[in-house]
Amino acid sequence: MPRTLQLDLTKEQRQELERMRDHHARPHLREKAAALLKIADGQNGLQVARHGLLKARDSDTIYRWVARYQAEGVAGLGVRTGRGRKASFSP
Repeated sequence: MPRTLQLDLTKEQRQELERMRDHHARPHLREKAAALLKIADGQNGLQVARHGLLKARDSDTIYRWVARYQAEGVAGLGVRTGRGRKASFSP
């Protein structure tokens, strides 16, 4: 049987994620914070991915968000260098 995904947060971590979910200027960080809080509250990754967010996500995406948060904290949730939209060049 697969191990369930768990995220244990300190009081300070939970408050930081709640502030991020409610007030951050970047929507993708608000979404990631909301997903992490749902995982911390005991929902499984598949449930959060399919029905817990405004847009359905692949469950592996949620698992990567949790792993990056556990490894790097809030700093790991940002868009990595080289990812995202590229500037278009017109001659």
